[in-house]
Amino acid sequence: MKKFSEMRIGDEFFSTCSISEKELEDYLNFSRVKNALLDSGKENHMVSGRAILSRMEGEFTRLSQIYGNHMLFIGTDGDTDWESRNTRFVKPLRVDEVLQIKFTISDKKDIDEENGKIAVDFEGTKQNGEVVVISKKNLYRLKKDPESN
Repeated sequence: MKKFSEMRIGDEFFSTCSISEKELEDYLNFSRVKNALLDSGKENHMVSGRAILSRMEGEFTRLSQIYGNHMLFIGTDGDTDWESRNTRFVKPLRVDEVLQIKFTISDKKDIDEENGKIAVDFEGTKQNGEVVVISKKNLYRLKKDPESN
């Protein structure tokens, strides 16, 4: 695990995942999203954008470099280059397609003596290199010196 003091702007971390039909169904039931485009039962149907982001965040928190930190997702900041927007869905992702994820620390700040804040950019691509989603400035508060697990 990297502690807050060891993290640097530009650090990159990588993960790979996919979202199964059952996982998407569970997510849609939990979130209560009702959208005809996302109705299950269709073969090879699209995964909702929020489900993709949720899985990406889950993958980030499970990275060996990150897991063990006491951290909390505290929001998103818009990107000035994108008219203060945070996320772009560029191509659809379908159930069971592999998503390759790159996480980049794009900012780091002290909050107080006990806590710091990092901004993490997410980028998800398909195996063929097509970009699915870009999400900038996902903000996390981290304890600077977490207790040992």
